[in-house]
Amino acid sequence: MARWGLAAIAVLVAAAALFVAAEAQAAQQGHQTERISGSAGDVLDDNPVGRLKVYIYDLPGKYNKKLLKKDPRCLNHMFAAEIFMHRFLLSSAVRTFNPEEADWFYTPVYATCDLTPSGLPLPFKSPRMVRSAIQLIAEKWPYWNRSEGADHFFVAPHDFGACFHYQEEKAIGRGILPLLQRATLVQTFGQKNHVCLKDGSITIPPYAPPQKMQNHLIPGDTPRSIFVYFRGLFYDTSNDPEGGYYARGARASVWENFKNNPLFDISTDHPPTYYEDMQRSVFCLCPLGWAPWSPRLVEAVVFGCIPVIIADDIVLPFADAIPWEDIGVFVSEDDVPKLDSILTSIPTDVILRKQRLLANPSMKQAMLFPQPAEAGDAFHQILNGLARKLPHGENVFLKPGQKVLNWTAGPVGDLKPW
Repeated sequence: MARWGLAAIAVLVAAAALFVAAEAQAAQQGHQTERISGSAGDVLDDNPVGRLKVYIYDLPGKYNKKLLKKDPRCLNHMFAAEIFMHRFLLSSAVRTFNPEEADWFYTPVYATCDLTPSGLPLPFKSPRMVRSAIQLIAEKWPYWNRSEGADHFFVAPHDFGACFHYQEEKAIGRGILPLLQRATLVQTFGQKNHVCLKDGSITIPPYAPPQKMQNHLIPGDTPRSIFVYFRGLFYDTSNDPEGGYYARGARASVWENFKNNPLFDISTDHPPTYYEDMQRSVFCLCPLGWAPWSPRLVEAVVFGCIPVIIADDIVLPFADAIPWEDIGVFVSEDDVPKLDSILTSIPTDVILRKQRLLANPSMKQAMLFPQPAEAGDAFHQILNGLARKLPHGENVFLKPGQKVLNWTAGPVGDLKPW
């Protein structure tokens, strides 16, 4: 591995200052916030209001509010989107109180909030809870039975979503809860062709606290004097004592190859200046962990630090709206040992364009769940995703006698009463 001397660091700092100066010049010329077009058009600017109506099932508090009251930390962890989406919809202009005119039906079950003290979902209690909620709405309202849930959506923000298990191998073996096979899942991004990523899912970012990040903003003309930045685990010895399985070895490779490289500011420490440091960095590493995603991707976008995505076959949030190839850098897990040469070989003009795109306010807004909601935020991107799935095709609604719900499908342990 090449060693970088003081001269290289001096060149790096000068280059970082050049990046900031060029950004400032671009801003004066009116190019600071380039218009962003996703593969489906200018969908970041779409307004979903008027294009769909959502009916919210009124469930007993044991499915949602009582869980939150029991464990308020559910409002702060990276899976909190299931709670904030419920709160947003309750006051949203797309809400309808007439189920006969609804395009979509939402079942507010906080399955991920019901966590063990270690922060992991109870692998049998969660599916029992969802199964119980579906049975309730199927008995009380006629809408689930007419489509077997094809015009319903659920928020499933945990690592492996509606497979309801925190260990990937067991999640794959369990599969998505059979009762959700026709429903649309709003779930955190995952991996292509993964058993737990349902076809037609709306992939969303994990929750990162908007106000907390806002409180740590530093002046926009601050030089980006750190070339590569990362804070987090490289090994998970408690869950992976033999090593090598965690992050499929990608994080361990980062540490082993670059812990002494002066271009890389990497550590397991999480300093109080974490957010400020990201704003002083050119590149922020976003490697997979146990799952392909983490809040680092949100933080990098919000703070204008070019995300270096190390997670093979990852499915990113709002991929039809956000031009991830234009704002990020993708490095395969096998190429981690070449990270230094990959990043130092990126032309300055390419880096500057990525920074200008990241500076676009609509880009940052689309990654956040602010309270109250704001135009173009993650809530609206979810609604845009639902609106783009309309109108429902003829195959959505079942013909009389076509299907009968199989309440006993799934692992035996899921079938006990909740």
